[in-house]
Amino acid sequence: MYILIGGKRILVAVVALILVVTALIGGLSYSEKLKPTSASPSEKNEDKKEIIKWVDFKVTYEALDYAIKLDIKYHESERPVSFIELLAYTAAKNGNNFSRFKTSRLDAIIDKLNSGETMAQLSEGLKYYDYYLEAYTAILSGIVGEYEIEVDDELSETGKRWERKYGIKAFSPFAKGFYYRHYDDFGAGRSYGFNRKHLGHDMIGSVGTPIIAVEGGIIEQMGWNQYGGWRIGIRSKDKKRYYYYAHLRKNFPYNKDLKVGSVVQAGDVIGYLGRTGYSIKENVNNINVAHLHIGLQLIFDESQKECYSEIWIDVYPIMQLLYRNKSAVVKNEQTKEYRRIYEFREIIED
Repeated sequence: MYILIGGKRILVAVVALILVVTALIGGLSYSEKLKPTSASPSEKNEDKKEIIKWVDFKVTYEALDYAIKLDIKYHESERPVSFIELLAYTAAKNGNNFSRFKTSRLDAIIDKLNSGETMAQLSEGLKYYDYYLEAYTAILSGIVGEYEIEVDDELSETGKRWERKYGIKAFSPFAKGFYYRHYDDFGAGRSYGFNRKHLGHDMIGSVGTPIIAVEGGIIEQMGWNQYGGWRIGIRSKDKKRYYYYAHLRKNFPYNKDLKVGSVVQAGDVIGYLGRTGYSIKENVNNINVAHLHIGLQLIFDESQKECYSEIWIDVYPIMQLLYRNKSAVVKNEQTKEYRRIYEFREIIED
């Protein structure tokens, strides 16, 4: 049935037909993949929602301090303000550049809010406002709020009474009466083990200084780490913040009542300053200068807890702020342990 020329023509026609049919089938298969699924729009949005993977916290102490003062000032007014919203709005407006911060800029925002405008109206159209609001909420939501703390009261049988307050509820990691010095060293080079950036903040002090929980939470880690020596890690109650305290004291690193899973309150004594670390062998002093390394990791998703994309921020401005809020402690001469003098209760709003 093959003819030399005609056969060639028939063969070409058959091949062409096969190619057309294959293309049609392939096209139908591809279009099937593009059909919408039965998932609801909300489910699709949840699947596509991206978690924050990087935060460059550049808010200065001056901006942080003044925003909090405004928050406290207007807390009981008809138009309360959120210091986190003020800072998020400012960052979105100035491109995350706080180097030329002026208090008058926050005053101008307050004037607009007091005149009846809302933050939602002011921030409308600001491309990165929602990003900064989520990031700053993760960083700062444990610093200001309602709480109760013991205060002296000579008329009370116990010599103390509980007082409800609103304001800064986080504490300096150094107990009241203990000296330290520090500077902004976040991102500086480190070479032990491998070349890397310093992802924390060093506060230089004396061996044995009581170290305080900046914020309340649950202890997730305790023990030896060759880089941090004796260290302790505390996760905030909202799970967004992980506080890392390192280089604790040789032979006596922790409050002896604590263990992994223990719940601590802001202001509790959790350990003692030392210079342990930089050794695979446990309980070794290889740090030249006694200091506390404190780090703050942000966790927007559990996949970020321990991975190569961990988010650590510069806490220097926060440590500057907390200098004026220190936990008073007393020493038990028999056990050599320190404990807080004034108990603390955080008030969690429903």
